[in-house]
Amino acid sequence: MTAVTTTDRPAGPDTRRGLMLAVLLLGQFMALLDTSIVNVAMPAIGAGFHASGAWLQLVVGGYLVAYAMMLVTGARLGDLYGRRRTYVTGAILFTLASLACGLAPAILPLVLFRFVQGIAAALMVPQIMSLIQAHFTGSARAKALSAYGMTLSAGQVAGLIAGGLLVGANLLGSGWRPVFLVNVPVGICLALLVPLSVPADRPGATRRLDVIGLALSTCAVLLMVLPAVVGHEVGWPLWTFGCSVAGVAVAVVFVRFERRLADRGGDPLLNLDVLRARGLPSGLVTLVCTLLAMGGFLFTFTLHLQNALGESPEQAGLTWLPFAVTFGVVGYFWRVLPRRVHHLVVPAGLALCALGYAGVSLSVLWPGLVLAGAGMGLAASPLVTQSLVHVPLARAADASGILTTAMQLSQVGGVTLFGTLFLSVRSFGTTSWSIASTAAIGIVAAGFLARAVRAR
Repeated sequence: MTAVTTTDRPAGPDTRRGLMLAVLLLGQFMALLDTSIVNVAMPAIGAGFHASGAWLQLVVGGYLVAYAMMLVTGARLGDLYGRRRTYVTGAILFTLASLACGLAPAILPLVLFRFVQGIAAALMVPQIMSLIQAHFTGSARAKALSAYGMTLSAGQVAGLIAGGLLVGANLLGSGWRPVFLVNVPVGICLALLVPLSVPADRPGATRRLDVIGLALSTCAVLLMVLPAVVGHEVGWPLWTFGCSVAGVAVAVVFVRFERRLADRGGDPLLNLDVLRARGLPSGLVTLVCTLLAMGGFLFTFTLHLQNALGESPEQAGLTWLPFAVTFGVVGYFWRVLPRRVHHLVVPAGLALCALGYAGVSLSVLWPGLVLAGAGMGLAASPLVTQSLVHVPLARAADASGILTTAMQLSQVGGVTLFGTLFLSVRSFGTTSWSIASTAAIGIVAAGFLARAVRAR
């Protein structure tokens, strides 16, 4: 763990801390919005650029890959150079990348600018929790964390609905471009308000940046993800399998390098020894299954609504409403359940997800979406916290880094795996049953997690 000394710990009026919290959560909201708002705009982007399904997968997945790969590094940069400075830098870069996405003249520049957006989000997001921990104590911290949790749900909710409304409005004939340009005024506000509302901090880091680990992990992910995305479009030539094998080999090198670096007393990007903590491996598997299914469902169902069912972007956005609302409401209020059943919340949530995905595959749309949304609210909200119950406090940062990286990569994997399946078989029913099966597999891992949580 690293220490950051604040030069102005707020002990002033609640209004000042309230403004600081609002500014921090606005950045979190903006980053989350971009993980889902683009889903509803995909058919319009594809039509505008005559882009294939593989390119659309890269538009969605490129952001998530860069986000995942840079999250841990973003946290380390905040320690090295100051959290407020890193947060502002990320906000400015995110704003410029959003503007570039909104003005992109072709699909390739759009994909590249989405990578930059993901890097910028990874600079912003890790600083938010650190700044809340540094500047809020007692009941104020509890309220701030509750607001943070609500923002996590609200970002997903707003993105699904806002994407459809913005594309459907076709402001000044701009089509899908406002889904990116909407970030520009928000980012400008952040750049102006952060220096006024967030106290400066003095870096006090003792850990170093693992540049080699970052390079190895990035290469491994790209070598495995890109062939899976484009393989269907190009007929699965030999080079796609070669890249996948090379990606696995680089991943093995990455794991060995990280372990050796930790054994030498260095600062690995991800300290994998923390996986020995009880409950963390089962929590990690549960997380992967949960977000594989959700990432695939968001991508394929949106394409199905507009391409197969002929819904307009506004209709598609509103079709997501029961999922989005139940996800947000249940995700925020699940804590009102009796504490004695909290260890069962995650497996119960995944069971509801599986039933919901299966219901949607049978064209029982609204009830299926309500079940899936409620299940995601139950499963996703407590999952990270429960996975950490047996992790020593001194290792919590390493464990959180592994979980948050897996969270983003799982969504990429869902887009890639189920997107490729959907584009190959052209059957949403088959794809949705596969997604439901993935959620059902997660129930088994969630059962082991529930035992670990109950023992605690």
